[in-house]
Amino acid sequence: MAMTSKCLSGDKAGIQEFIDRFNVKPFRFSGNCSPASERHVHVIQSGKQVVFVTNNSTKSRADYKKKLELMGIPASVDEVFGSAYSAAIYISRILSLPPSQRTVFVLGESGIETELDSESVPHIGGTDPSYNHLITPADYTAIASGAALDPSVGVVLVGLDFHVNYLKLSYALAYLKRGAVFLATNMDSTLPSAGSLFPGAGSISAPLIAMMGGQQPTALGKPSQAMMDAIEGKFRFDRKKACMVGDRLDTDVKFGIEGGLGGTLCVLTGVTRSAAEWEGEGKEIVPTAWVRELGDLRG
Repeated sequence: MAMTSKCLSGDKAGIQEFIDRFNVKPFRFSGNCSPASERHVHVIQSGKQVVFVTNNSTKSRADYKKKLELMGIPASVDEVFGSAYSAAIYISRILSLPPSQRTVFVLGESGIETELDSESVPHIGGTDPSYNHLITPADYTAIASGAALDPSVGVVLVGLDFHVNYLKLSYALAYLKRGAVFLATNMDSTLPSAGSLFPGAGSISAPLIAMMGGQQPTALGKPSQAMMDAIEGKFRFDRKKACMVGDRLDTDVKFGIEGGLGGTLCVLTGVTRSAAEWEGEGKEIVPTAWVRELGDLRG
């Protein structure tokens, strides 16, 4: 029998009953929703603990705090949990690395660098402009011989990189072939923006996966349960009293279901646009409930 999901749009009593079931709301935030919809986060925040969870590694928690405040949503840095921060926590507090190999080679933007700095994790690559050029014969020789490689690199961390190039991928591959740990902030195949879809962070790690013979990185964003464990460890909440609110089935809703949360709420304003995407036999990712837009929670 196919699992069913309840539509809450227009159901005032159903909305109240659903909200009352939970005291914690991990809330997917990307900044792609309309300001009007974002203001309705206050409906969820009322009397609840809200954690803003994002797979966007290009921005730090402080960046997202500012973005939320510009939308009129009060939030502290500690209420924002991003994939870049999740990766920094994993590297600094969980991953066991030799003392001489604690440096991270970053394929990504400043959000990753900021969060690594917050955990005192040394890093190279990233936004360093010295990597932003076409590869030269001298680069080939230096990378192949190891002369251009930093012997302290023990991790390659891949996130969304708006300036990815052949040179950066060559360095990343060289470090991985030398035994560096392969990590990814998240594996989203696409990034929604301007009403369309663009390559996501998963597109940056994909060529490395192919070059490494199919070796998959440890992913530290949604739907990875490493991220859920980190959130639970920080906020100490009862999973059965928590609900994941998001607009993407394969990351947000899957994250909540596999994390054993008490419920999931899908908002049809993001990558997932129709209930038809989970209806029918054999569908494994089915939200507990759904609304057409976040503002529907006002009843």
